[in-house]
Amino acid sequence: MPNAMTLQLISSLVLVALGIIFLNPLHLWMTTMAHMVILGFIVAAFGVFAALLLREQSGDERETIHRMLAGRAAFLTGATILLVGIVWQAFTGTVDAWLILTLCGMVLAKTAIRFYGEHRM
Repeated sequence: MPNAMTLQLISSLVLVALGIIFLNPLHLWMTTMAHMVILGFIVAAFGVFAALLLREQSGDERETIHRMLAGRAAFLTGATILLVGIVWQAFTGTVDAWLILTLCGMVLAKTAIRFYGEHRM
């Protein structure tokens, strides 16, 4: 049985590969609408697995700090990508509401969890 780090690495690489296949950036294959729907569901299902269901256990304080740093880096990377997307779309004239809703959801979740942690623990 692979350790947690190997499982996390494999699931991350599979999710990236599925995302690239779904986006088809170089238009190498012609897909029908049914194929796109099936690929969309596969990406969504594996994304839920990789992001929410795949649990990693931390043993000591050092591993806990590494998990917190990874979470912080992931949040900052996601927020930066969303901000770049919002600014880019603002220059092109059409801002997608999902970018703004996602960024607001991330910031509100972070604020709520910090507020809960400081006042309940």
